[in-house]
Amino acid sequence: MKVLVKLIIVSIFLLCGTINAQEFIGEATYKSKRQIDVKLDSTQMYSGMQEQVMEMLKKQFEKTHILTFNKEESVYIEEESLGAPNPQGMQMTIIGAGGSDVLYKNLKEKRNTNMRETFSKLFLVKGGLKEHEWTLESDTKNIGEYTCFKATMTREVEEVKSGFTIDKDEDSHEKVDKEAPMKTITITAWYTPQIPVSAGPAGYHGLPGLILETNDGSQTIICSKIIINPKKSNEIIEPTKGKEVTQEEFDAILIKKMKDMQERFRPNGRGDGERIEIRIGG
Repeated sequence: MKVLVKLIIVSIFLLCGTINAQEFIGEATYKSKRQIDVKLDSTQMYSGMQEQVMEMLKKQFEKTHILTFNKEESVYIEEESLGAPNPQGMQMTIIGAGGSDVLYKNLKEKRNTNMRETFSKLFLVKGGLKEHEWTLESDTKNIGEYTCFKATMTREVEEVKSGFTIDKDEDSHEKVDKEAPMKTITITAWYTPQIPVSAGPAGYHGLPGLILETNDGSQTIICSKIIINPKKSNEIIEPTKGKEVTQEEFDAILIKKMKDMQERFRPNGRGDGERIEIRIGG
């Protein structure tokens, strides 16, 4: 009975929102944080460097994004921040850090364009929007002034153990394209029908209301501020700069670049200093 009542409430919110939101633009600020379980070996790294590495990781995985949206489109832009410097004499590479420079979604046309900068080159990763198979739950909670409803879905991801390696010799070198076992994770989202759009942060969308919070077990993204019809906001413009590629092509480019970097820092006289490779699970 409670589920039925809450579903009726959702329908009322959607009806009222649709009537009152024929033409509008919104701006939502999201803070993201990732749980990091990296064990640093004191025999390979002195305590001062361990502190520098952990500070760098903390900066890398605590980000702020601005989502500008209307009923049909959205653009998700990372705010620029000054990251922690690499430890002196070390070249650090983070695998599996994720993140987007500019993520544009066209909800009506079910497509997206992701402008990514990697290894000092710009790419436009284009493709269709994923059809997420959300399960609508009966749980509710408030985020700020908004009543939010729970939704969940499962996804298979590579099971990469958190840790680090320092390349010192040929035997310690790890291939980046080594196949990892898969695991199933549950993603929880909280959305509000009071803002009747199907938009959301990062790659999340497709619910009957703006997604204000997500958690996949290792990363949490939560909305800290919403402004409807702000006096000034980012324009919702699809990015056009960069080499256009598919997601599969971009992944292949990334793997090749990582292989090239590994070759560069092999202990054969090329490259300066040591290289730390951090692998983040989830």
